[in-house]
Order: sequence, then C-alpha cells, then structure tokens
Amino acid sequence: MNSLSMLEKEIGYVFKDKDLLINALTHSSYANENNLPESSDNERLEFLGDAVLELFSSDFLYRNYKKLKEGELSKLRASLVCEMALSDIAKKISLGKHIRLSAGEEKTGGRERNSILSDALEAVIGAIYLDGGNEPVKAFIEGVVLTDIESRRLFYDAKTILQERVQSKGMKLHYEEVGESGPEHRKTFVMKAMIGEKVIGQGEGPSKKAAEQEAAYKGLLLLAKEDKNVS
Repeated sequence: MNSLSMLEKEIGYVFKDKDLLINALTHSSYANENNLPESSDNERLEFLGDAVLELFSSDFLYRNYKKLKEGELSKLRASLVCEMALSDIAKKISLGKHIRLSAGEEKTGGRERNSILSDALEAVIGAIYLDGGNEPVKAFIEGVVLTDIESRRLFYDAKTILQERVQSKGMKLHYEEVGESGPEHRKTFVMKAMIGEKVIGQGEGPSKKAAEQEAAYKGLLLLAKEDKNVS
C-alpha cells in the first residue's frame, strides 16, 4: 500500500483526483526547494479548507448545542478549530509522515510542528471538498475533527483554569519563553508553564499567547495525573 493509499484509509476518503491530495500535502518549503510552479504548495487549499471547516463546524454546533447562545457557540467553535486542536487531530491520523517538506524543514522537526500539521489538515479538508463535495467533507469533519469536544473545550480555557487552580493552592504560575523559529511572517514560539522552578507544561504556537495556551493545557493534564496518583 503506497503512502497516499495509507492516508486515504486513515481519513476514510478515497480521492478521485490524486493530484488534489498531493497538492494538499505539499508544504511551501518543498515547492520552493524543488522549483515547482506557483500554487503547487498547499496554501490556497489551506485557505479554502479553513472556510469549509468553519462552515461545517458552525452547522454541527448549531444543530447539536441548541441551548448555547451565539457567544458560547463562537467560543466552542474556536476551541475545536484552533491550531492545537487541529494539529492534535493531524497527529492522530499520522498526517505528518505524508507531508512533502524541504530538507531543512525535515531536519528541524517540521513533521511534528503544530503550524505545519494544522495547515496541512485544513488543506486536506479543502481538497476533500473540491474532490467530493459537501457530503464527504461533512463526514470527515464531523467524524474526525469534531471529536473529544469536552477535552478541546478544556484546552481553550486552559490558561484561566490553570491560573485559578494554582492560586487556590497558594502557589504562583508563570510562563517563560523557550525560543522561537521560522521567518518573521510565520514565526513559531515555544513557551513553558512553570510553578516556581517546576516546568509543568510546554507548548508551541504562532504567538506567545497560543504557545502559553498549549503549555497550560499540558500543565492541567500533568496536575490531573499527579492528583490521580496521589489518590
């Protein structure tokens, strides 16, 4: 079974036009390194996939969360389609190993970088929409993307929840920058959440705030695990 067939099995959709899937998996670094024609990378499909994801996730939440008001629906949708949530889904379907990257991106861990993974997932959504239309992309979004909703809602509120939890124990929470990488227009920041000198979580994102959010979420998971072990 070749790489594309393996991915199609993971996502539950077989492309009629394989070139669309290849396009969705082509990072700009690979296109540049190999002097591919314009629009050979996945950025246009990412743009389309982002809009398709917003539409079908909005439709799903509108139909299934009838008691939530507009602001609550917007907040819940944001938690489901943020970079961390999408990159986590991409990792679950092993999307990273199928992405076409430059040698440089490969060497610096691009296959595990949240920004690359989330962008590729949106590009795949755009490709499914173009190849199959509404029903296949709706099935993929609802069956693969819109899962584990309560956990993703926790992620979105992670910084607030962690701050309240740490303060209730009389401790102090702070964040420190680990580093940053990438060009000026598309930087990736790495932050760590700390209680005193103890690192409880580390995250990355397109902004320091987003990286702190992931670090806080990982911190909450660690504290929950420690509480479980104590009990």
